[in-house]
Amino acid sequence: MLYHLFEWLQNEGYKFPGSNLYRFLSIRVMLAMLLSLVITTIYGKRLIRFLQTKQWGESVRDLGLAGEQQKKGTPTMGGIIIILAILIPTVLFAHLGKVYIRLMVVCTIWLGTIGFIDDYLKIRAKRIAQKKGIPYKKSDSDGLAGRFKIFGQVMLGLIVGATLYFTPSVVVKREVQTNMVLGPIERTTKFDTVVIDGKQHIYASVKTPITTIPFVKSHEFNYAKLLPESWRDYTYILYILIVIFIVTAVSNGANITDGLDGLATGVSAVVGIALGIFAYVSGNIKFAEYLNIMYIPNLGELSIFIAAFVGACIGFLWYNAYPAQVFMGDTGSLALGGIIAALAIIVRKELLIPFFCFVFLVENLSVMIQVSYFKYTKRKYGEGRRVFLMSPLHHHYQKKGYHESKIAVRFWIVTILSVVMAIVTLKLR
Repeated sequence: MLYHLFEWLQNEGYKFPGSNLYRFLSIRVMLAMLLSLVITTIYGKRLIRFLQTKQWGESVRDLGLAGEQQKKGTPTMGGIIIILAILIPTVLFAHLGKVYIRLMVVCTIWLGTIGFIDDYLKIRAKRIAQKKGIPYKKSDSDGLAGRFKIFGQVMLGLIVGATLYFTPSVVVKREVQTNMVLGPIERTTKFDTVVIDGKQHIYASVKTPITTIPFVKSHEFNYAKLLPESWRDYTYILYILIVIFIVTAVSNGANITDGLDGLATGVSAVVGIALGIFAYVSGNIKFAEYLNIMYIPNLGELSIFIAAFVGACIGFLWYNAYPAQVFMGDTGSLALGGIIAALAIIVRKELLIPFFCFVFLVENLSVMIQVSYFKYTKRKYGEGRRVFLMSPLHHHYQKKGYHESKIAVRFWIVTILSVVMAIVTLKLR
């Protein structure tokens, strides 16, 4: 919004001190992060008071975990402040005409709304029980039904996949060598000549679903190659299905991980930093040339959104770290996971998700393994058995006697290590 205002003023001939600063992406990135920190830390306190006034507190099931009863009544739906701290700086400082910015705004609002409805229905169920004078016991059925959550995630994946596949400006710039022959899927008539360090390079605008394969020298992979030659006109169906799976899996992973004070918020902040690095090097033609990675134009404005995302997560930790004064609820966790998934797909690093989202992956797998093994042993032996003391995995360590702050910090450390490993893959091939 401010970007467009300053641009209009410049075009109309109005000049004033500092009026050219909006043209510098680095300035807008820093302002976006600073504003998101201000919103979460200063206005976050006001949101907590508002939630306390409305008595929108967390209900806790008796799972036999240390300190769980102390969390009872802690305000939930704090994800509202995360979403506002992402959207406000983005709307103010980013170029809203860019497809990537509009797509990320849609992702944030879409999943934030689904999470908000889920949280509100849970709070409403609690209030109804209190009005009837019935002791309230938290149940998974109190919120939005699981099938509606999945449907919302699938629809968002459909929007993301279709937008990235069919939008003309979403391309990859591939350097054309003199002896290179473009395949029928990748053939294009649009070429650009770019001068880097005094040398001329010719780039072709490739409109095809390409992603990055880690640890491989020829690190680009075209999804169309997964299909027989005669089916490649329907590559968009395969691509959209893959995007739907990724968005659903990562958003659910973040939702499952949000079970300890500061755990999901800290992990998301670290992952956001990694995605910011990927976006920067992939959107800079010189770094892309040096690292021999695909150059994706128009990623610059995305760094403003990522800066706001990281600032919102770090600022929210001020109140969400142990002992938490507010929980993000599904309003925040679903949105964080969906944002991370969409960003990874945009920067063509979705195959690196198991690395930089390692904690989300392990938390998801722990639930799947626990449930599957329990059902299998119950069917075979008549009695369900468990692999973990409790799932998700962070509750397993709680049962073993680890303090939740220690578990959260160690999961952050694991995320940092996995993120470093993912970044190393840019050069380790």
